[in-house]
Amino acid sequence: MSLDAIRAGIHGIRGWVRTSPGTHIWLLIIGITSLVVASASEGLETFLLHRTSSNIHELNKHPLQSLLISGFWIANPSSFALYAVLFEVVHANVERWIGTWRWLCTVAVAHVAATLISQEVLLLAIQSHSAPRSMKHVVDIGVSYGLAGAVGILTYRVPRPWRWLCLAGAVAFFAVPLLTGGTFTDVGHAIALGLGLALWPLTWGRPTWDWPPRRLPSRSFKRPPEQPPVPSPDRPVSRTGAPGRPRSRPPRSRR
Repeated sequence: MSLDAIRAGIHGIRGWVRTSPGTHIWLLIIGITSLVVASASEGLETFLLHRTSSNIHELNKHPLQSLLISGFWIANPSSFALYAVLFEVVHANVERWIGTWRWLCTVAVAHVAATLISQEVLLLAIQSHSAPRSMKHVVDIGVSYGLAGAVGILTYRVPRPWRWLCLAGAVAFFAVPLLTGGTFTDVGHAIALGLGLALWPLTWGRPTWDWPPRRLPSRSFKRPPEQPPVPSPDRPVSRTGAPGRPRSRPPRSRR
C-alpha cells in the first residue's frame, strides 16, 4: 500500500469522525467504562454495575443520575466490538443525516422514555407478584434503547419501497422476543423503536439514500469534422484545397 493511499484513508476516517462527533464521543466513553469493568475485581464490578444501573431502586434514590449514567456502561465488555460496529452503522449515519442535535434528541428520548416505562412495567409485575421483589435491584444498563430509537428513525432514510422491508425487519427483530415471553428489557426495546419511528418530523427536509444508485447518462464522443486547412499567404492552394508548391515555369529562351 502506497503512502498516498494511507494518507487518503486517514483523511477519510477523520472526515467521518468530524461529521459524527457525538457518536464517537459516546463510543469513546463506553470504551473507557468497558476497560474499567474488565479490569475491576468481581466485587468492584458488581458495585459499579449496580450503582450505575437505572433500576427501580436507583431511580427512586438518584433518578437523574441513574438515567444519565446508565447509558454509558455495558454489562459485558467483550461485546464492545459489536457495539462499535453498530454505532458506526446506525448512530453515525443518523447523526450525519439529521445533525448532531436532532440525533441527540432522538437517542435521549428513546433511552429515557424506554427506561422509565420498562421499569414501571417491572414494578407492576412485582406488585402483582409476577416478578420477585429482588428485581428492584436488577442491573439495567446499556445503550440498546438509544440504538433501537436510532434504528427507528433511520428507516426513513431508506427510499420506498425498500423502506417498508427495513421497517418490517426492525419490527420483527424487536417484537418477536416480546411476543415470546420477553422481559422488561424487550418491552423497552419495542418502546424505543416506536419512539424512533414517531420522531419522523425530525427528518423533514433530509434526503433519502439514492438506491439503487442512478447511472449517469452515457456520452457519445464524436470526432469533430475535419476543417479544411487554412491557406498560408506564402503558399498557394491547389485545386483539391491542399496547400501546394508554387509551380515552376520552364525558362523561356530569348530570341
